[in-house]
Amino acid sequence: MKKRIRQILLLTILSAVVLLLASTSVIEIATIGKTFSKMEDLPHNRVGLLLGTSRYNSPTELNPFYSHRIEAAIALYKADKIDFLLVSGDNATMYYNEPNTIKKDLIAGGVPAERIFLDFAGFRTLDSMVRAKYVFGLEHVTVISQEFHNERAIFLAQVKGLDAIGYNAEGLSGTGGFQVYFREYFARVKVFIDLALNTQPRFYGKRIVIE
Repeated sequence: MKKRIRQILLLTILSAVVLLLASTSVIEIATIGKTFSKMEDLPHNRVGLLLGTSRYNSPTELNPFYSHRIEAAIALYKADKIDFLLVSGDNATMYYNEPNTIKKDLIAGGVPAERIFLDFAGFRTLDSMVRAKYVFGLEHVTVISQEFHNERAIFLAQVKGLDAIGYNAEGLSGTGGFQVYFREYFARVKVFIDLALNTQPRFYGKRIVIE
């Protein structure tokens, strides 16, 4: 009986590992040539889609993933690689508002307020990509996040009919970003679960024109 349980447990673990690796491989292969780390290689797009994340890891510790995304977005705008920024993030409660926080930092970095549009219903990457197409009417977009996140976002965009490329904000080396990178494996499995279930964004809403 114990041997049988061990066999089932081992099979379950192996199946989970295969699923994780397969999901990652499919997404990486599908997005080859779609992400850029050098600004000079990045084509121009009218709109850059900045994917939100929490500004702080703790009350006193700034989240480097957040800081690097802000820096990348400001650099793209100043280099004329994008004309507008669509900030998509979580606005689940009155005490937590990613888009407004990001907008303030973008303005402080020199991006004009009238060039920034906010998507308050970007609760998940799936929501952000689908709403970029169907609510904000985009056909082409430059996604701004870390490379691992860009790949997942671009894959979702491709499936949903949105032409997307990505500009890779600086990541985090060493053990600092381990939890984030580890969670990404499971997020990629969730992509295929959502697609199989035809999961839709939490909200759609009225059409918003970026101009």
